Amino acid sequence: MNNAQWIVLYVLVVTALSFILVGLDKYQAKRNKQRVPEIYLFFLALLGGSAGAWSAMYFFHHKTRKLKFVVGMPLIFFAQVIVAIFVVTSKF
Repeated sequence: MNNAQWIVLYVLVVTALSFILVGLDKYQAKRNKQRVPEIYLFFLALLGGSAGAWSAMYFFHHKTRKLKFVVGMPLIFFAQVIVAIFVVTSKF
């Protein structure tokens, strides 16, 4: 595998983990069990899983009333898209 394939694989895995973690937090919330700390959700999003976290918010109807999630996840996502476009189009 070349570097680009490893990066795509990494992003897919982190995105899937983010999606699952938001779903797990929703599951735990419905059952009054120990929750996933919000910092973990944001940390995984910052590591490249913002698309998974953002889509899971609406798939599971979770954290959609919290302003820091409604604004934060899209901001992280769009910042990552801008960085990705810059990296792909630059001559590094």
